[in-house]
Amino acid sequence: MSKVISIKLTQGGFNIGPFTIYDQFGNIIVENVSKDSLVKGMSYTVEDYVTMITLQSTGDCTTSKTKTLSDITKYDYSQTDFVQTNTTCVWRHLKNPTIYNTFYGKIQPYIIEYPFAYQYFDEILQNVKDYTKAYKYFDNPNGMFDSNAKIETDRVWFNKAIVYNGQQSSGMLNLVPKPLHNMKEYLSYPKFNTDSKTITVTKSDNFYQYNTFWSIVKDKTQPLFIFSCENLSIDKILNQVNMDYSQRAFRKEPLRAKELKVRHILDDRDDAHLTSQFIYTPSQNSYK
Repeated sequence: MSKVISIKLTQGGFNIGPFTIYDQFGNIIVENVSKDSLVKGMSYTVEDYVTMITLQSTGDCTTSKTKTLSDITKYDYSQTDFVQTNTTCVWRHLKNPTIYNTFYGKIQPYIIEYPFAYQYFDEILQNVKDYTKAYKYFDNPNGMFDSNAKIETDRVWFNKAIVYNGQQSSGMLNLVPKPLHNMKEYLSYPKFNTDSKTITVTKSDNFYQYNTFWSIVKDKTQPLFIFSCENLSIDKILNQVNMDYSQRAFRKEPLRAKELKVRHILDDRDDAHLTSQFIYTPSQNSYK
């Protein structure tokens, strides 16, 4: 025999959800239920022997709550309102010294942005040279942090970059290490994607270097960046609607202005410890 149960969320924090709902025996009743759906109320069919259910939030903030099933009148059910609370998750840092930009089991982007101001003349950016040391640490069998159990790598660095000024933007640049001893693969770059351009990065004299960029802004009357609704720690995200990633043989507009900003992003791994020290952007005066 089976019965119908109704579940309505009455209290919760801002970042909870989506939810997976279990019975007391660990059987999954439903998966990926949104917070908004449970605030409105949802009904499910379960076996008669089910007396308890567990709601588990599977998003960035993982938490669970177990409740015993009880009877409630339709009137009381309809009058039950949701109350927003400011509860937070507790994150313990430095438990694992071999990972860095991972929080609540999810990789979060590490972003660093450098501003440059030129003198009287506008200047044209030629390339970007960044002096960053990239370390990879190894597990210590004693469970203690060992600052000596590390190596400095040559092919681990930021995986994305955006070079821009007030009116121009390179768009999203995917950065990959230059292929070694493979001229055919090297000549396949740059690669033009629907929402990015993939270019190569080389490391020479301890500088990570890249070029192959130009302005791809469609409309200078529209913003280059927009607000991020997913993470309040990210100040802005690229306005991809205003970027043109199509391949072009001509009309490659150089980045030319009295200012420049270089935005580096690491969001595809968490085992790299990047120590950025300084950045150099060779440029030349542009006379008009």
